[in-house]
Amino acid sequence: MHAPDGFIDVPVSAAAGVLAAGAIAVSLRGARRELDDTARSGASGGAERTAPLAGLVAAFIFAVQMLNFPVAAGTSGHLLGGALAAILVGPYTGVLCVSVVLMLQSVLFADGGLTALGVNITTMAITTTVVAYALFRGLVKVLPRSRRSVTAASFVAALVSVPASAVVFTLLYAVGGTTDVSIGKVATAMVGVHVLIGLGEAAITALTVGAVIAVRPDLVHGARGLGQKLKLRVNGELVDAPETAEPVPAAARSPRKVWIAGLVTSLVLAGFVSFYASANPDGLEKVAADHGIDKQAEEHAVADSPLADYGVKDVDDARLSGGLAGVIGVGVTVVAGTGVFWAVRRRRAADERAGDTSPAGTSV
Repeated sequence: MHAPDGFIDVPVSAAAGVLAAGAIAVSLRGARRELDDTARSGASGGAERTAPLAGLVAAFIFAVQMLNFPVAAGTSGHLLGGALAAILVGPYTGVLCVSVVLMLQSVLFADGGLTALGVNITTMAITTTVVAYALFRGLVKVLPRSRRSVTAASFVAALVSVPASAVVFTLLYAVGGTTDVSIGKVATAMVGVHVLIGLGEAAITALTVGAVIAVRPDLVHGARGLGQKLKLRVNGELVDAPETAEPVPAAARSPRKVWIAGLVTSLVLAGFVSFYASANPDGLEKVAADHGIDKQAEEHAVADSPLADYGVKDVDDARLSGGLAGVIGVGVTVVAGTGVFWAVRRRRAADERAGDTSPAGTSV
């Protein structure tokens, strides 16, 4: 659903850019709290481990977005990732994860227009994350408190988030579209095909969340506090068992193995499996071609970049070219994402130290 330049006019694209910038600013503040809460809970083995985990989520989303899957005759879809990121690392951090991916895709791979970056962040990062996480939290409150409930809620939240993104794009196009087309027909086509894509998104999200919960439920933001407490029967009644177990040492709870497994999986998906992805146009491309939305599409400003269209320039072998581009993309994303979240965590720690040493925070 990466919109290119030219689909939506400059004023609406600029407004979307302002909205995206504001959402990112808010998310930076919220992500500081989320990463700090993760570190304090001991779930990540310490504050220094939270940034790499969030960076890994961004890299995994980049890798899976390369795997277009067929959804209908001549149409494909790919993961958007907002639901997955929000459930794994939190909604604010999730917005940043998907935004980092979209920025790198636009600048390095000519995927999604530069002037349309605000539109893409609004539809693919903000909308999917907000809708998915709100629905997810509502579902886990009414479902039984279990890991299966988290996985089921992940499926439904991811499914709904994709057509929601299509609706937001359609609204933006209704206001700032550059071609005269029937908005009703566009809306019907966009929602229809993205419901099908949502099924793929839901399956990928639920499988990934379920896999992480199976080995390290403490690493799943959306699963915190959902575990059942141990019950003991006393005089015929069930009561909570006393928490007498010693805390698990941070070293024993290190997520290093999960991080390595996730990185290797991302590299394999982007570097090898992506070669077998569907070559059909994705939902937005198909609708744009069928309804004339793409008449004013502009060539990408970095269309001649060394990694444009997910291939390495001057490498003739298509398999090798695409694989190298995928591996480079995963590497750049995990480094950039980790750097962003490390800076966010460091800023939070610096603010806390400043508060502790301020006159108002001193004790007498």
